Parts: sequence; C-alpha cells; structure tokens
Amino acid sequence: MSEHYTPISCAFHDRLEAAAVTGKPCELVYRDADDTQATAVVRITDVFTHEGAEYITTHPSGKIRLDRIVSLDGAPLPPAS
Repeated sequence: MSEHYTPISCAFHDRLEAAAVTGKPCELVYRDADDTQATAVVRITDVFTHEGAEYITTHPSGKIRLDRIVSLDGAPLPPAS
C-alpha cells in the first residue's frame, strides 16, 4: 500500500491506544487492501509508526493502517483536526 498516509485525529488515536491497553475485544470496521469494507471483532495489541504511517496490530486480523479504519465499536473515525 503506497498511497499517501493521512493522519487521524488525536482523540481517535487515544481510543485505539486505550483499546490496546485494555486488551478487550472490539468491533473494528476498516477498508482492506482491495478497498473493500470489512468488519472484525479483534483485540488491538499495539499501536505503532512505521515508515511515516501509523498502524495497529490486531489479533487475529494482523496489521491495519490507521487511516484505513472506518470505526471502532461503532464510533466513526472523525476527520483529523
């Protein structure tokens, strides 16, 4: 995925980090590599930066770039401010 990374809002980033700390299952809606919307119940295990983009690692789905997320537990990804 070589498209330009668009930073997400700080508040949503905080929600992702909180989900990683608690380790509780959460419903994640995101756009996959084919730009198809997918929904999965996952545990977020890490939030990290790699080559100028931010990602989460989830169990069992894998690595997801933050600007590909549509919503977390029904809360939509707001525009970055």
